[in-house]
Amino acid sequence: MLDKNLDLIFEFEKYVMEHAEFTARIPRNAAISIRVEGDESLNRWSQRLTKKHTNGKKKPVSLVNIKKMRPAASRIQELRIERAA
Repeated sequence: MLDKNLDLIFEFEKYVMEHAEFTARIPRNAAISIRVEGDESLNRWSQRLTKKHTNGKKKPVSLVNIKKMRPAASRIQELRIERAA
């Protein structure tokens, strides 16, 4: 789950960089809970993690619900492989 969450955080950061107006909807110092439609296992894990990090704190929580993602694709346009030995 941790690797999947890290990938989603990275994708979310890229999305926010491309859609800066989106940040106005996130309160300052908010905890972000990322959910993916159809991935109940991840969503439960994310909810537990958010509760753990906000337990007893008066901290706003923003739920990021990812509805659809494109398949991961490499940005490499050209490469060459060489034999090392």
